[in-house]
Amino acid sequence: MSNAVVTFENVWKKFRRGERLQLMALRDIIPSLAARAFRRAPSQLEAQEFWALNDVSFEVKPGEALGVIGPNGAGKSTVLKLLTKIMKPNLGQCKVKGRLGTLIEVAAGFHPDLTGGENVYLQGAIMGMKKAEIARKFDEIVEFAGVTDFIDTPVKRYSSGMNARLGFSIAAHLDPDVLLIDEVLAVGDMAFQEKCIDRMQRFRDMGVAIVFVSHNLQAVSSLCNKVLVLRTGKVHLNGTTDEGIAGYAQLLQNVSPGKVSRGEAFVEIRNSRGMPAATLEGGEQATLHAIVSPPRTDMPLASALRIRRIETGEIMFFTTSLSLGCKAAKIESHEAIEFSWTFHANLARGHYSVEFLVLAEPTREVVLRLNPAAVFAVSESESQRGLVYLQASCSSTTAMATSSAE
Repeated sequence: MSNAVVTFENVWKKFRRGERLQLMALRDIIPSLAARAFRRAPSQLEAQEFWALNDVSFEVKPGEALGVIGPNGAGKSTVLKLLTKIMKPNLGQCKVKGRLGTLIEVAAGFHPDLTGGENVYLQGAIMGMKKAEIARKFDEIVEFAGVTDFIDTPVKRYSSGMNARLGFSIAAHLDPDVLLIDEVLAVGDMAFQEKCIDRMQRFRDMGVAIVFVSHNLQAVSSLCNKVLVLRTGKVHLNGTTDEGIAGYAQLLQNVSPGKVSRGEAFVEIRNSRGMPAATLEGGEQATLHAIVSPPRTDMPLASALRIRRIETGEIMFFTTSLSLGCKAAKIESHEAIEFSWTFHANLARGHYSVEFLVLAEPTREVVLRLNPAAVFAVSESESQRGLVYLQASCSSTTAMATSSAE
């Protein structure tokens, strides 16, 4: 029997295009209810209806963090609204066991005329915290938010960043069994974002089940150990973080090697065996293979490669084919170009994105840019921290001490 605390089982949810919520007079309610009674079955679509979620299933166990990613309109926010019981599914069921904490619109419940301290109690009560619990955690909440000097000031005097930090801090000091997060880790400056990530990781390590909806692959990579990729309401991929991020990058391209249209490209990372790979071993020789149908063919074309570490955004490597002495490619209007880059993954373990550019050789003008063109993970296990993998080794021997005669 599964010990999942979040269960999303064969869920379907539909909406009507252009639908508006309106207050109805009593004389309108009865006809409306009668009309609903004679509608089609929940599994059928009427005119102007569409499936926001189409047979979506997943589960999250204690101590697991599931990242939900996908393009705009994929159904990510609908998943959260169903889990928080804001809406009900048309088919299927979604269950959450235990105390639920939500980090969604974290400052939405603030009253502008109340002080920061008063809003801590108000927002905490809205989130289901007892007064004694709020009082016990009050100092920690204020310190975490970094608003100690302004806690007695009305929040209408706060900056948007201060509001967001205080709202996040209140929500982050819940003791939930399940935590739902929606893009709130983007609040505040870089230092505060790191505190947010650290807090979420502590929750996960304490056995809290987390569902994290985001476009931020860096945050997903740092926090989540599973990823669900949605596309137009359907499950595109459900797997490990490495598989999910790689699948999402490929989804953004949405190009197959046999169907490269004008202005498009197909890019994949291949391992040392020549097979497509989402994960490379540290130091392994890899190949980036690209098939490109550039929008311009009136001049010779070169290519460039930029590799970033997703966790930090740092550029790990950048070069162009011209810098390496490769000749620019000349093509006819009906042709495509195959670019092949070989490199060694001398990178510390983590997740990396590849930006691929096609350049006009005479001017270095960017003709085509894919970012990310591909995503891969490095699985080396020797380094403790750092950016590169140096394949270090060590040895030790005993040496006889010597002394000089006096």
